[in-house]
Amino acid sequence: MHHVVVEVTDVNDHSPSFLDKQQHFEIAEHTAVETRFQLQAATDPDVGGNSIRTYTLSSNDYFDIDVSQSDEDKIPFLVLKKPLDREKRKKLLLLVTAIDGGKPPRSATLNVSVTVLDINDNRPSFSQDVYQVQIYENVSVGTVVAQVSATDPDEGNNGEIQYIIAKALQPKIYETFEMNSLTGEIKLKALLDFEEFEIYKIDIEASDKGTPPLTGRCRVVVKIKDVNDNSPKIDVTSLSNTISEDSKPGTTISLISVNDEDSGLNGKIISRILNDVPFELKPSYKENMYSLVTKEHLDREKVSLYEILIQASDCGTLNVSVTVLDINDNRPSFSQDVYQVQIYENASVGTIVTRVNATDPDEGTNGEIEYSIANTLAPKIYSIFELEKITGQIKLKAALDFEESEIYKIDIEASDKGTPPLTGRCRVVVKIKDVNDNSPKIDVTSLSNTISEDSKPGTTISLISVTDKDSGLNGKIISRILNDVPFELNQSDEDKIPFLVLKKPLDREQSKKLVLFVTAKDGGKPPRSGTLNVSVTVLDINDNRPSFSQDVYQVQIYENASVGTIVTRVNATDPDEGTNGEIEYSIAKTLAPKIYSIFELEKITGQIKLKAALDFEESEIYKIDIEASDKGTPPLTGRCRVVVKIKDVNDNSPKIDVTSLSNTISEDSKPGTTISLISVTDKDSGLNGKIISRILNDVPFELKPSYKENMYSLVTKEHLDREKVSLYEILIQASDCGNPPLSTVKTLSVQVSDVNDNKNNAAGATVLSVMLLLKLETLTTILL
Repeated sequence: MHHVVVEVTDVNDHSPSFLDKQQHFEIAEHTAVETRFQLQAATDPDVGGNSIRTYTLSSNDYFDIDVSQSDEDKIPFLVLKKPLDREKRKKLLLLVTAIDGGKPPRSATLNVSVTVLDINDNRPSFSQDVYQVQIYENVSVGTVVAQVSATDPDEGNNGEIQYIIAKALQPKIYETFEMNSLTGEIKLKALLDFEEFEIYKIDIEASDKGTPPLTGRCRVVVKIKDVNDNSPKIDVTSLSNTISEDSKPGTTISLISVNDEDSGLNGKIISRILNDVPFELKPSYKENMYSLVTKEHLDREKVSLYEILIQASDCGTLNVSVTVLDINDNRPSFSQDVYQVQIYENASVGTIVTRVNATDPDEGTNGEIEYSIANTLAPKIYSIFELEKITGQIKLKAALDFEESEIYKIDIEASDKGTPPLTGRCRVVVKIKDVNDNSPKIDVTSLSNTISEDSKPGTTISLISVTDKDSGLNGKIISRILNDVPFELNQSDEDKIPFLVLKKPLDREQSKKLVLFVTAKDGGKPPRSGTLNVSVTVLDINDNRPSFSQDVYQVQIYENASVGTIVTRVNATDPDEGTNGEIEYSIAKTLAPKIYSIFELEKITGQIKLKAALDFEESEIYKIDIEASDKGTPPLTGRCRVVVKIKDVNDNSPKIDVTSLSNTISEDSKPGTTISLISVTDKDSGLNGKIISRILNDVPFELKPSYKENMYSLVTKEHLDREKVSLYEILIQASDCGNPPLSTVKTLSVQVSDVNDNKNNAAGATVLSVMLLLKLETLTTILL
């Protein structure tokens, strides 16, 4: 007998195949370059060089394909090679081809679709940075002044825009204008007045509804156009309603001012005297200021009272009464009509500002002069300045403040003691000179104290208002950030408002909160400075995928472990915050069905437990791909592999197979004659599967090992004699080397056939012999 081994050589008669023909990914547009996404692996029942050799990917700008070799498996991955931008490309269609190594090769294709998910990475952008608008002051309430428009290319809430008027503007803006948050229309909510404000600068913000929202800004400049809605006004600023009859022609009896709050031609005034009187109007040094003077000699005895009618362009008339008296005929006269004085704001109380001087040519009490401040001025003047009535000295009675007022106009009257007294008037213009007595003040006029960690460099997060009440170099401000932070100040030349701008990318996992120390220094000598601490919180985005503590977990477990046993525990971490860092575990969906029936994974703890019994003889190893996904939008996933190696226990008894048997043998067979081929097997491994075979009972047969392990020949070991024993029951035992060992016993029956090897029987020879056959079980018990 000969043992023949036939090896079947593989040919490439199978094409690779994918379990599903389609695979879909949803990938956020901020996903990092080099991120990998596991593709469905193809299968090919062919082996060796005819099995799957490589994977290819259709030409595209964003992804490469990479094949990872894990044991005997080839696992394809999509690898991101270029940043995604949903606003440029929302969806990608790719074709993955699996190719085997046959000649010719066979292949299969997988359609892969990628949907790019939107993030809030674009801020609203206005069609213009500055909108210029002109509108007449008499338009009605409710009129649409302007409409701004901003766009945002993001999707959904990230692209929905709302408009508001920026905070921290002049209160008058909020009283006068209102904003439609949806349409961007700016309407009047109160009447305009050119004479009150000629221009309004309205800062508009457009914010999307992303998390966090992003904001764009523009300015609407509304210029008010004047209409002729004010009549000229005539004021008598000083009036001597008596005049001596001997007054010379050109004598001033009154100062008259006319004004019109309108502008341009609407405010141009023409003044004249309507009736026939010996008086005339002479223009003063200042536009729309006149002196009422005599134009000829007077004679009280002819006319003692004049009613003078003065008209200013389209306005009514003013009636000025002048009585001509034959008394005190000279009024005090100042050496200058206007005094120009400069004084520093830090001058001490009691300082002499200036001295006025008036003369009166009259004699006696008619020429005695006393000075006073006109009683028609702003109350502030009386609280700051005092006038010495005899000397004409003007002194400080309270501290000055350049930032409160840069100029004061003080009307001074000089009155004689005549009957009636005559008064002259001049004006003292006091200009306050600035000193560096104010430190710069820093205020955050518009602050978003949160910023997303995916914000791009150049993002503006706040407007910082830096002011200094001083003027000139004392008010010239230089602002800067003192500490090392990823922000810089970008100052607008027009408004002198520093913008706080991101200068490099953020990473919340490195720093959750940033404190900026902003300082502003003026140009005074010595300079003054102010500081402000600005706190900015960095908001998390889902930019970290869960990461396992090991790429591959190696586990060994005995096959007799009970259902419910914890095989191992995987652990992944995610440095993101909130739901972006909350992790759930799952077994990958593309594994062999047997894995799902044997193992279960606790999604919160990462524990892998047995849900069915193991069998080493069925499978010695299981490769379980585990995924850890966070709860971000979209979720990110990490992957590891758990390799479970099953350890054998001695749970299988050896098996004895008789592959060929001749159950009769001639009694003249020579020793060594083969009567049967026997093979022994054990499904266990190692010592548990190591088999020792022997014959239990005393028979003229023996087992001889074959050329192959666990194969034996049953042969005769001596001559047979049918006349002595015609039937043999051979007990063969196979025992493994486990602890404890398991055994199997098999009985072979062999009949000895007769040959003519005896002469006729002599007298007394045995006629009949009886053989007692025992049951196999009884015989086995006896032998053991």
